[in-house]
Amino acid sequence: MAGNSQRRNRRTSNKKGMQVGSGGNRRRALEGKGPTPPASVRKGHKKNRVASAQAKQAAARRPAPRRGGAKGTSEMVVGRNPVFEALRDGVPATTLYVQQYIDNDERVREALQLAGERGNIHLMEAPRPELDRMTNGLNHQGLVLQVPPYEYAHPEDLTAAAYDNNEDPLIVALDGVTDPRNLGAIVRSVSAFGGHGVVVPERRAAGMTAGAWKSSAGTAARTPVSRVTNLTRALEGYQKAGITVVGLAADGEHTVEDLEALAGPVVIVIGSEGKGLGRLVGETCDYRVRISMPGGAESLNAGVAAGIVLYEVARRRA
Repeated sequence: MAGNSQRRNRRTSNKKGMQVGSGGNRRRALEGKGPTPPASVRKGHKKNRVASAQAKQAAARRPAPRRGGAKGTSEMVVGRNPVFEALRDGVPATTLYVQQYIDNDERVREALQLAGERGNIHLMEAPRPELDRMTNGLNHQGLVLQVPPYEYAHPEDLTAAAYDNNEDPLIVALDGVTDPRNLGAIVRSVSAFGGHGVVVPERRAAGMTAGAWKSSAGTAARTPVSRVTNLTRALEGYQKAGITVVGLAADGEHTVEDLEALAGPVVIVIGSEGKGLGRLVGETCDYRVRISMPGGAESLNAGVAAGIVLYEVARRRA
């Protein structure tokens, strides 16, 4: 009897007590989880490994996305008159530094007023030794304007802008033009005659400095400038895109008024006033043209020459 009682106690002791309700969780756990995903997306499956390898190979073959153009370097405009003129002419700026205890003359008040009207220029007060350090000892007269780096366009951006407007590209490329004022004047002419931008080389050429901005009379804000490592390769790229490259040279075989190619998509290449076009650049051009000058002058300023050719192009397209 004792043995039977012990066996009965063991059986009853293994019984579970009252259970708390599951709230339907067990029923939901039995519900289906949808169709089985394809083997190619199931991690660890052989077909998934094959699909991943194929995707990596395709990504390696795909060309990398084109990045934007290069950036220039930041610049400081120093002196009361230069700072005032830069602000008046719309030169981009981030910060206007004002010397502590500066003599508040009319030019200083005008510069502060213009900076305040812009609304996006920080006004910073600094002691004279700090301004001396920032400008490497230049005669800043208590005013220093910081100009941000210019964001150059990519060469293809210039043609894309033309095609987006259903227009033939009209681009000016500069070879050896080192005066920022000439660059600014050419940007202004390109804007005036419906051009789509300017291309400059990185070396031995003017960039978009504060001086170039001032000479452009504000048109640099809407006329892109592209900076390229190799001008010859950039011109060859335009030629492959179906654009005629025309170089301006004093001994050109054609005259501006006679060249029919100026009526179509064209890149006009302008060299320096003294040396003209470089050898490789000149050899790359499809045509070399000259400007007829009955007065007998040997050459024209680069900005003036650009304006004459651009006017002829605009006249033909009108």
